[in-house]
Formats: sequence, structure tokens, C-alpha cells
Amino acid sequence: MPADAESSDSCFHCGLPLQGSQLSVEINGVDEPMCCAGCQAVANAIIQSGNADYYRFRDEKAVTGQELVPEFLNKIRVYDHPAVQQQFVHNESENIKQVSLIIEGIVCAACIWLNEQFLRQLPGIVEVSINYSTHRANIRWDETQIKLSEILEAISQIGYMAHPYDPETQQQIHENQRKQLIRQIGIAGLFGMQIMMFALALYGGDWWGISDSFKTFFRYLSLLLTLPIMFYSARPFFKGAWTDLKQRRAGMDVPVTLGLTLAFTASCYNTWTGEADVYFDSVAMFVFLLLSVRLFELSARKKAAEKIESLTNLTPTMTNRINIDGNIEVVPTVELEMDDFFLVKPGEVIPTDGELDSDHALVDEALLTGEQHAVSKHKGDVLIGGSYNLEQPIRLKVHSLGQDTVLSGIKRLIEQAQGFKPEVAKLADRVASVFVSVLLVLVIIAGIFWWQIDPSRMLQVVVATLVVTCPCALSLATPASLSAAIGALTRDGMLVARSHALEVMPQIDTIIFDKTGTLTSGELALQQQISADEQQAAHYRQIAHSLEVHSEHPVARALVSDNIDTLPVEQLQNKAGQGILGKIDGTSYYIGNAVFISEVAPLPENQGFENDVQVVHLARQGQWLASFSFADPLKEDALDTVRALQQAGIDVRILSGDRRLYVESLAAKLGITHFAAEQLPDDKLNQVKQLQSAGHKVAMVGDGINDAPVLAAADLSISMSMGTDLARGSSDLIINGAHLKPVCDAMGITRKMMRIIRQNFTWAIAYNIVAVPFSMAGYIQPWLAAIGMSLSSLIVVLNALRLR
Repeated sequence: MPADAESSDSCFHCGLPLQGSQLSVEINGVDEPMCCAGCQAVANAIIQSGNADYYRFRDEKAVTGQELVPEFLNKIRVYDHPAVQQQFVHNESENIKQVSLIIEGIVCAACIWLNEQFLRQLPGIVEVSINYSTHRANIRWDETQIKLSEILEAISQIGYMAHPYDPETQQQIHENQRKQLIRQIGIAGLFGMQIMMFALALYGGDWWGISDSFKTFFRYLSLLLTLPIMFYSARPFFKGAWTDLKQRRAGMDVPVTLGLTLAFTASCYNTWTGEADVYFDSVAMFVFLLLSVRLFELSARKKAAEKIESLTNLTPTMTNRINIDGNIEVVPTVELEMDDFFLVKPGEVIPTDGELDSDHALVDEALLTGEQHAVSKHKGDVLIGGSYNLEQPIRLKVHSLGQDTVLSGIKRLIEQAQGFKPEVAKLADRVASVFVSVLLVLVIIAGIFWWQIDPSRMLQVVVATLVVTCPCALSLATPASLSAAIGALTRDGMLVARSHALEVMPQIDTIIFDKTGTLTSGELALQQQISADEQQAAHYRQIAHSLEVHSEHPVARALVSDNIDTLPVEQLQNKAGQGILGKIDGTSYYIGNAVFISEVAPLPENQGFENDVQVVHLARQGQWLASFSFADPLKEDALDTVRALQQAGIDVRILSGDRRLYVESLAAKLGITHFAAEQLPDDKLNQVKQLQSAGHKVAMVGDGINDAPVLAAADLSISMSMGTDLARGSSDLIINGAHLKPVCDAMGITRKMMRIIRQNFTWAIAYNIVAVPFSMAGYIQPWLAAIGMSLSSLIVVLNALRLR
């Protein structure tokens, strides 16, 4: 059909109506209209391949290009819609977005490398890291340069499927993978046992004799039994190798597939000719063992990722929303909107971050922070989604939703950390990337050598060398250890904000603590009361409570108690920086510092208070009544934490802006000899730099705004999640709670992690150094090579799981 006969109202490619489409393709010098992007893509492919004459000689219209576009590509367009993205996309800024994707089809660390390298080449991709344990990709991209659907489509072009993370979908994919592997292992095991029986007969026949008819019969039976193993059980290896070869790289499935293909085709040929040996038993054993290792690895990855999945499943899917008329409506949590009110009953999980509208609440945040005690909250406090309500029903107002909640932030930190690779792992990846190519060269050398020496043994040597040196153990060394370590850290309440911390922390030899809010609770507490008349002590405390109940001063908050009845106060006056005075039952009372009270009544001398406390006094005109001492108490685990770090060989120090008497007293209680008080931010910074210039690796633990500069300068920075946003923004590690024990735990876990990674690399490298010469020399049979390779990978995974 000539081109000029085409109607301008229909698609030049398929003939369907244009329906307003402005798409076109230049064909034979003329811009021809296209009805959709699918037809445009097909037409472009035809023209670019030099087949433009197709349109001159065709007898009928082509099928619409839209039919040629996979259903998957049509579905992913919906993921670009803002309303759809709200549930799984985090907006970091106006244009920069972050998403967690599940990637199907990943079978080894080489797949991770391929996906990461491919995605980084796309325009608009800011950062990409893929977690080997969960097969989840953490991707940051510029929305103005690339759409989410385009990212998903790009991943599909290299043979993988990706879609936004969903717990149920993830579980279903894992279950499907597990069932598929079990079926493939079952086929390989069932038929492999039969093949082994015939192999024993054939091996025995070589020693004691066997008739040619039985020998041929057993070989053909073995061939038939190997077919389902090769074409069903071994399919994952062939699929992975094909994906690697399409990308012009030699992945880990390439030598596996090459070894299987050589062994199988040569065995088929020898069966047909009746000459030489057959290796059907080696093929069956290799497939069975390698699939078994992958099943074990799948289970190990699932266990290592359990902490992330437990965080994902913390929040309920349904919520009791309170409507404008006060009625309660049960709705899906995803339907909540900002400023909605919702009800949480006793024993229920808080569905999303909410501002407490009730007067009081008692919540359990153990699964989020690791702290095993109830936390008291008051009206106006923000309660974290995923925590448990322990007492009466509470009313909350939505504070944040979806990817903006605290729980989502914690999950993002964990996922980012699991994409980290230490320098030793990066070196191993570079080695592994060329390992297969070097292996193939060695195989060719060995083949040529044995072809000249003993052609009958050439196939045995080539197959054994291909199989025994599979670099799976080398690539499993880091991800298996990393996943187990991060799961343990998260369980103990330590979040990894910047991944290099995992590598730096084992090198730390000096840890500096800030005092207020880090080693101490950060809030004043009443320590001691001394009264002029001890029988009236309770009454004096009630007077002090009544005077201070309306003040926001830290001392006032420490004096006020819910268990004390408030007396009516008249003519209340607040003297800024001095104290408070007011009338109770017609008598004027004064409470404040020593200077303020000494103007009213003489104070007793030598009251016996310690140097590290703050004291206020209560008096009436001409008479001192009582004195109250306050201190910022040490955290419960501060002493144990310091002792544990010192026993581990860490130099523990204190840098604080507080007065020297306070800091000196606290250092003595903790057994710390190196401390500095009355430190300004610049002073702290100079102290850290001096230690670093002396060759020390310094970690700083703090929580205040004045800690932010020194946190940024330290080799490793740790902040409390109760601290300021600025401090957390400067931190490498975040303690998810108010306790200090995670510092010790993290030190032990990261040291053990790096030790295990080095052990795994040493084993993987030593194994290959020993195995390659022996296999090339002909001392290793193919079946023994299969066992050795499988055991090598298994040892690496089992060693990594010791971190759990």
C-alpha cells in the first residue's frame, strides 16, 4: 500500500483513529501520523533497522503497537500519579523524591551490581542502593528529569521486574520463590538419585565388567532422567546467564551454565557414540547442591531482614476516625488526612504519628526504641505510630502520614544502611567482576593443555574447573554479614543514618560524651529537702508546689507533682531570675535562689548539699522554712555503659558546657579521668581536632544544638533521637531512645561484623587459590567440584548468621 494513500485521520502504522494524537514518525521523507507511543516505537524500530520499504509493499495494516507494549508497561504509568505516590514515595524536596522498590529476578550479588550500575547511568538518578537481603532498591531521583514509571521500565529492559514495596507483595514473592526452588530441588533430587544408581553401576562396571548393552541402556536412561533437571531445575542458571550475556558481562551464572552445558552435551555425544565417559551424575548433583544453597540463602536473607519487616507490620491497616459530628468510623489508615482526629483504644497500636488531644497517655515504644518500660505522654505530645496504647482510650490528631512518619524514616535509614559496602567489599566486587573472565581464560588454557596431553580427560578437567571456582562465596561475604549486623543493631535501638559508620566504628579508640541530655536525663529532679521543722516538711512542700505550679522554669517543673493538692495563691509575682512570691491563707511566702531569699530571712549555713546540685529556698518574712536541692540525674545505664567501653579499651571522656563542679562530680561518679567543663562549641571542636591530629579515631555522643559542629567534625557522630533535629542531621548513628547501652552494643556488633567479613573473604580467596590448581591438574572430579563450591557458599552464609 503506497504511503500517499494513507488517510491523515488514521494511524499510518495500524490504521486506527488518531483521536487527537500529535505523534508522528518520518517515513520516506514524510512525517506520518501515529495514534500512540507504541506504534511510534514500532515504526521507529522499522525505519532505524533499514526496513522502510515495508510500508511500500505491505498488503494490510499492522497490529497496533499498543498491543505490542507489555501489559506491565501500561500498568506502571499509574505510579506517576501524585495521589498514588503518597503511600510509598517520600518527597525530600520539591523535585527530589525517594522510593523503595521490590526487584524480582535477583539471584546473586552480581545482579545487584548490574542493576545499580545500569540505574546510575539514567539521567535524573541521584542515588541508588539495593539491599541484597530483601531485594529492595532505595532510589532517589529528580522528578523533573525522569519519571518513576520510566525507572521501572528501564529495570524491565535488563530482564528484571520492579514495583513499589508492599509487605504483602514482598511476602508473596518470597513465598513463590521458595516454592519454585523447592519444586526445582525436588525434581533434581528425585531424578538425581536415580541417575546416581545408574552411575554406580557404570562405575562398578569399569572395575568388574559390564555388558555393552547394559552400559548403553543405563546411559540412555541417565540421559532421559537428566532432561527435566537441565530444562526445568537448571532454568534459573540459564536465565541469569542469558541476562548477563545480553549486558555483555560475565556474571556468576555464566561459568555455571557453561559447565552444565559442556558436561551435558558431551555426555549426550558420548552416549550416542558409546565412547568416553558421561557426567549426568555430576550435572544432577551440581544443580541439586547449588539450588539447595540458594534455598538456604533465601531463608537466611529472610531472617536477616525480619527486623525491617517487623517495623513494616507495626501499624494497623484500619483506624477509628472521629468524624465532625463525634461519631466513630472505621476506615483504612491510608484514608486518613492531615488534622483528622482518631481514637486508639487500650491495647491497640497507634496507626500513624498523632498529636495527643487527651490529657494523658501511657504508651509502650519498645519495638521502636528498644526501651522496655512504659512512657508517659501529655496533651500536645506527639505519639509515634507503631507504639502501643496501654491505658485508657486516647484521642489524637494526625501529625504526619505515609512516608513522613517517624516509622517510615526509621525504615529508610535501615534500608540505606543495608546498601552500604565497606572498602574491603568494594575491592572484592572489583575482583569478582574480573574473576569470571580470568576463570574462562584459565579454563581455555587447561582445555588446550589436556587436549594435547590426554584428550579423554579434557572434558572432566574443564567442567571441574568451571564448577569448583564459582565466585558465589566471594560475593556473598559482605551482604550476608551486613544484613545480620544491621538487624542486630536495629533490634538494640541503634539506627544507621550514614552507612560509613559501620566501617568507622570498629576503628574508634576515643569516645567523647556531652553531659546534659546524654549522660544525664536532661531534666532536673528533686534530690533532697531540708526543713526548719521536719514535722511540717510535707506542708512546706505543698506551699512550694502551689507557688511553682504555674511556672515553666525547670526547677518549677521538678517541684510540681500531680500527687500534691494545690493551695489557692493570691498576689502571685514572678521575679525574673530570682524567684516567686505569693500569699497563701494571708501569709506571704517566698521561693527562689539564695540572693532573693536572703533579703527576706537569714539562711542556715552548711546545709550539707553536694557541689553538683542546684538549690532553692522557701521562706516567709523573717523565717527560713525549707531548702530543696535539684540535680540532673545520671541515666540508669550510664555507669554500666562507661565501664563496658573502658573494658573494651576505649578512652572515655566528657566535654560539657556546664560548670566545673558539676562536671567534675559526675566524672568522679562514672570513673572518667579526662573531662573538660565550661566548653563553648568552638572549644569542643578544638578538643576533637587535637585528638584527631594525635592519631586518635574519635566518636562524639551528644544531643544539643551546640553539639552539632563537633558532631560533624568527629570521625563518628552519635546523637540521641530525643535531641534536636540539627544534632540528628549531623549524626552518623542515632540512638532510638534515651538509653546509652546501644553505644556498647554497636561497638561490639560492628567489630564482629568486620571480623566476619574478613573471615569470609579470606575463606573465599583461599578456597579458590587452592581449588583452581588442583582442578586444572585433574585431581578434582566434577561431582567433587560441585560439593566443594556448594560448601564454600554455605560456610560463608552460616558464618555471617553468627551475628544474629
